[in-house]
Amino acid sequence: MAAAENLTLGKALNNGLRRAMERDDKVLIMGEDVGKLGGVFRITDGLQKDFGDERVIDTPLAESGIIGTAVGLAIRGYRPVCEIQFDGFVYPAYDQIVSQVAKIHYRSQGKVSLPIVIRIPFGGGIGAVEHHSESPEAYFSHTAGLKVVTCANPDDAYWMIQQSIESDDPIIFLEPKRRYWEKGPVNVDSASLPLHASRVARPGTDVTVLAYGPMVRTALDAAAAAEEDGRSLEVIDLRTLSPLDMRPVYESVRRTGRAVVVHEAPGNVGIGAELAARITEECFYSLEAPVLRVTGFDTPYPAARLEEEYLPDLDRVLDAVDRSFGF
Repeated sequence: MAAAENLTLGKALNNGLRRAMERDDKVLIMGEDVGKLGGVFRITDGLQKDFGDERVIDTPLAESGIIGTAVGLAIRGYRPVCEIQFDGFVYPAYDQIVSQVAKIHYRSQGKVSLPIVIRIPFGGGIGAVEHHSESPEAYFSHTAGLKVVTCANPDDAYWMIQQSIESDDPIIFLEPKRRYWEKGPVNVDSASLPLHASRVARPGTDVTVLAYGPMVRTALDAAAAAEEDGRSLEVIDLRTLSPLDMRPVYESVRRTGRAVVVHEAPGNVGIGAELAARITEECFYSLEAPVLRVTGFDTPYPAARLEEEYLPDLDRVLDAVDRSFGF
């Protein structure tokens, strides 16, 4: 029988990083306050003490420098794991990520690999100040040469961070910061899925609800509430945003005939738009209603006191389900 532990998502990430560092001494962690402090969310807590300051490196407050240094380290055979302290701090490093990290493998005709993992706590829900609650996933998912993944529960956090570090491709690893403290079982013996695979988080028959990262829990709560009204929602956790694993999505929509996409980022040119287009192209004759989106609004992320009005919640998801049945 597989061993399981009940961990918070944050602790699962910490254990996953520790296991990756134990397995391969070329794995380095670098970022602002990741060492002695253990990161602002304590995801790297205790790692510098156990692995030393040459493998867990406190960097200057310079995101472009962090990523630029990681490029050089990766070319020399290391596997750097970079922490961007908050999602809104990644933009100074955007040039390095899209111009260098994403392109060197292609530019070198496959001769140079950059096994870099860029960890980014993303999303809202923690009452933070400006630049501390963003959803930048569409920028990176649009960039050829990058892979983008996000965990939604502790088991995925534990395994997906290890799988990402083992990958020879550069990976943007999005961590749902408001879920860091939520607990769940972690199977410490084996991963349940490969890295780039969607999963059915809750089976259902009436509507397919697609979510990722912090919105998976919201979608599951909506499904539980809908059940009381006699509606069965199938919730799919996408897990990987680039590449998208659409096979489980198509199979589900062909059964349910309806799809609702939920994410915190603004709707305009977002992940939901891509999902809606692909579902319409592949499942047109199965659809009983248009693919609907429940997203953040097309505004800059608001002040903390307004974020409950901005973020999709259970009621907005259920409203979209009702609208789907109105067609």
